[in-house]
Amino acid sequence: MPRLIPFLLLALFLVSACQPQSSSRPTDTALVTPAPVSHLVQVPPDATSTRTPFLPIPSSPTPSPSPTPLPTPSATPTVVQRITLLFTGVIVPARCVQAAIDARGEADYIYDEVRTLISQADLAVGTLNATLSDYPPHTGCIFTYVLVGSSNNADALALAGFDVMSVATNHIKNCGIGDCGDRAFFDTLDNLRRVGIIPVGAGNNLADAMQPVVVTVKGVRFGIVSLGQIEPMTFATTDTPGIAVLNDENLRTAIAAARQASDVVIAMPHWGPEDSPNPNEYELHFAQVAVDAGADLVVGNHTHVVQAVQEIKGTQVFYGLGNFVFDQTWALDHQQGVILRVTFEGKRYAGYEFIPTHVDGNGLVHIAGEAEAADILARVQQVSEALK
Repeated sequence: MPRLIPFLLLALFLVSACQPQSSSRPTDTALVTPAPVSHLVQVPPDATSTRTPFLPIPSSPTPSPSPTPLPTPSATPTVVQRITLLFTGVIVPARCVQAAIDARGEADYIYDEVRTLISQADLAVGTLNATLSDYPPHTGCIFTYVLVGSSNNADALALAGFDVMSVATNHIKNCGIGDCGDRAFFDTLDNLRRVGIIPVGAGNNLADAMQPVVVTVKGVRFGIVSLGQIEPMTFATTDTPGIAVLNDENLRTAIAAARQASDVVIAMPHWGPEDSPNPNEYELHFAQVAVDAGADLVVGNHTHVVQAVQEIKGTQVFYGLGNFVFDQTWALDHQQGVILRVTFEGKRYAGYEFIPTHVDGNGLVHIAGEAEAADILARVQQVSEALK
C-alpha cells in the first residue's frame, strides 16, 4: 500500500454523457513536435543504468620491502529502480453499467480481464467521472446525464489495483434528487478513501482541491495534481466544496506546490471537446502552460475517445485516453480506449506503452483484439501527426 504524504498486440500503442446502449500493492510510500506513436515503447537513447568506471590503482616506482596488499579493483553498479505507472481513460460506472451491476449484485466483474495488468503497476491511477454513493436512486439503463454508481464500485476499483483516482471531473457532483446537495460528492470521496484509494483534484474548498497527492514509490516521490475545465457547477471556491478549476493561475500554482514535495510532477487535466480525437485550442494551451510550469508528465481525459500524443520540450502530453468503463456502445470509438503504461528509471522518464482496450455496455473491460488494437493505434498516430 503506498505511503501517502498530504500533498503494455498488445500494445503498440468521460462533460456530458451521450446515448447509452439500450489493490493496492505495497510500495514505499516543455507547441511542437508530436512524439511518434508507432513504437510499442519510446525510450530515450541514454536510458541505461550508469556504472562507476574502472579505476586502476597505480603501481609504486620502488617496491616496499613489506608491500601492503592492494585492493582488487571492481566496477560497482549504480542501482536504478525501474518504476511502472499506469493510467486509464474515464471510468463511469453508471446508467447501463450500474444496471448490470445491480443485476449481478457485484461490480468486481468489470475488471476481471485487466485486474492483473492494473495490479502489476507500481502506481495505478484512474479518472472517475461519476459519483459513488448509495444515497441517490439508480437511474437504470436509460439516457440521462445523471451519472451515479453504487458505493461497491469503490471496492471493485480497489480490488482491481487502483491507488489514486482523479476526481476533478464534470460529473463528480451528480445526484439527481433535489435534497442531495453535495452529499453524493462527499460520499464519493469518502468511499474512495474507505478502500484505500486517494482522490485528487477535489475537496472542501479550492485550496483543498488544489493540493497534490504525493506517493513515494521505490524512493521516488510522484506528485499528482488534477484540475477540471468542463462544468462550472462542480468548481470549488474559497469557501465551497468542489473540484480544482483548470485555468492558468491554478495550474501553475498546483504544479509549483507539487514540485516542492515531489521528484516527478504529473498533471491530470480534465479538458477538451467531447467525441473529438483532436485536441482543441484550450488543451494545446493548457498543455504548454503545464510543461512551462514544470510538469514532467501530462495525462488528460474527458473526451470519451482516444486523443493525440505530443511532446513539448521533452515532456510527453497524452491528451485523452478514451473510455475505460462506460456504456457508450452507440459508436465503436466510444467503446475504445488505451491503458497508458509509463516507465521511469528512478526519477527519469524512460518511455511509454499503449495497451488498447474495448468496453462492453455492461462495463466489462477487455484487452482489444489484434485488428481493433491496430485500428486504435493508427488513429492515435494520425491525429498526433496532425500536430506537427
